[in-house]
Amino acid sequence: MMLVPARKNDFFADFLSDPFDVFGGRPQAKQAMPAMMKTDILETEKAYEFDIDLPGFKKENVHAELQDGYLTIQASIESEAQEKGENGTYLRKERFTGSCRRSFYVGEDISEDDIRAKFEDGILRIVVPKKELPAPEDAKRLISIEG
Repeated sequence: MMLVPARKNDFFADFLSDPFDVFGGRPQAKQAMPAMMKTDILETEKAYEFDIDLPGFKKENVHAELQDGYLTIQASIESEAQEKGENGTYLRKERFTGSCRRSFYVGEDISEDDIRAKFEDGILRIVVPKKELPAPEDAKRLISIEG
């Protein structure tokens, strides 16, 4: 008798897509890693607020960097799932390691000290202040007429 972990996918479709995986023992890495760093960007009068979804990530594995006007967010994850029988024999043991990265152009006038970041409940919130643009000079320029 062989025990195989239950899968909620269609066995026939999976068999056709990967003929070497006839028993369905492939790790479900798609569930461990988010599709992409889904981001909401809100523009207020004084700043841009980024809310980046990073479910399952730990704060120490999330890094933000500013270089040449680009704000780059990088996150990595390591997970391990185990199931044991009554006597401690492994029925299944899976591991997943991965990372994702995303960049946003915020301008070269912004410095690291201007940016605020907070990681809470799987959401990285970054606030990038707007820089004051120089006031445009008077559009009308009078030309003196000699005579």
